[in-house]
Amino acid sequence: MAAALKEKQQLPQLEAAQFKLVLKCYEKKEFKKGIKVADGILSKNPDHGETLCLKGLLTHSLKDKKEEAYTLVRKGLKANIFSHVTWHVLGMLQRTDKDYKGAHKSFTQALRRDKANAQILRDLSGLQVHLRDFKGFVESRRDLLTANPKIK
Repeated sequence: MAAALKEKQQLPQLEAAQFKLVLKCYEKKEFKKGIKVADGILSKNPDHGETLCLKGLLTHSLKDKKEEAYTLVRKGLKANIFSHVTWHVLGMLQRTDKDYKGAHKSFTQALRRDKANAQILRDLSGLQVHLRDFKGFVESRRDLLTANPKIK
């Protein structure tokens, strides 16, 4: 079942390039442009979980649309529960809304899917310091440093 879900969630080459563009739009804080590109991907692949989650993240970044954002992220998570991207996006939303325990659970789920992802480890370790989980913080930072010793 997981293999069939993975195959269903693969984007064609053109849409994969557009997905990377959506990520860059989020990083550059071009939220409206990112939503338009995500809508283009979703018109061809309406059940692509990672795109739904990113659209939810972009929507959340716009003011007064939190409920719509959480709806999109939950729909994306249901579409692809095995993706580290979907869990990471959910954790980012929860952290933004100051639901730190929920964000910790989401980041932990994301780490189970992709153990060596530096960004997830970085987000989780910062959250662990905030929650005063110092043993967990030391463990995540050690994992981060062993995965990539060049990172400070």
